[in-house]
Amino acid sequence: MRPTKKLFLFFLIFIRFHFASAQISLDSFLKPSDTLNKKRQNTVIISETVLASSALVGLNQLWYADYPQSNFHFINDNSEWLQMDKMGHFYSSYHLGRFGAEMLEWSGANKKKQLIYGAGLGFVFLTAVEVMDGYSSQWGASSGDILANATGTALYVSQELLWKEQRITPKFSFHSTSYSNQRPDVLGSTLTEQILKDYNGQTYWLSVNLYSFSKGSKIPKWLNLAFGYGGEGMLTGNVENSSLIPTQKSERYRQFYLSFDVDLTKIETKSHFLKSIFSIFNTIKIPAPTFEYSANEGLKGHLLYF
Repeated sequence: MRPTKKLFLFFLIFIRFHFASAQISLDSFLKPSDTLNKKRQNTVIISETVLASSALVGLNQLWYADYPQSNFHFINDNSEWLQMDKMGHFYSSYHLGRFGAEMLEWSGANKKKQLIYGAGLGFVFLTAVEVMDGYSSQWGASSGDILANATGTALYVSQELLWKEQRITPKFSFHSTSYSNQRPDVLGSTLTEQILKDYNGQTYWLSVNLYSFSKGSKIPKWLNLAFGYGGEGMLTGNVENSSLIPTQKSERYRQFYLSFDVDLTKIETKSHFLKSIFSIFNTIKIPAPTFEYSANEGLKGHLLYF
């Protein structure tokens, strides 16, 4: 299993930093500047540089230092984990870029800088991680991961250019599964590890804001329709490796979901502190009635699915 879980780890660190800054700041401080505030812009640039550099250095010491190095090389892991790891790259790149753009907006930087230097943060950071993978003999850089990183960044930038707002938002949800008990070393032994490592319990969503596509209608501005993707039956990355696991009894299969969701950023409030919190938690899909379809089990409904 490649260390794609580290993407979520540093993504969560980034969110925690963003949330902490909101907690200790006054509402007036969180209000975006109408014009370029160089002091704020320098604060954003320095903070992001220090955080990203520290994350990469820490990752190198905590992860890669334990494995031998090699010449830079690529691997083809596009068939692993039913592409759930690629969804993680797509999701992380989008939201890291979104946070980067929003922080530059707070500094008063123009839209061009927000999209180039802010939204590009996710792609640059995650691609740097791929380069580190490429020099590790244990893994290798993945063209599929890089493409997923680029797609996540492109989703944010294209919506800003086309609509000047985010109408489609990638989201994440998780539920515990029994698969982690069979391979706790790979899929996690604690809930925190399982959220990061157990692809069977992860679901990735594209949450579409209905009002944005029908402005002037009576549809609530916060109401979203969410399309989800997940997979189950995975104890190993590839089907070929399943025979190596004696406890492997189930067949891996894809799951497709349809559900309702809430766009927290569309909830009207004058509080910039609340807007910051809504922006952070808009990365997570709320529990809601859901339809699920899979080739193995057909169509079924969930009163609440997370």
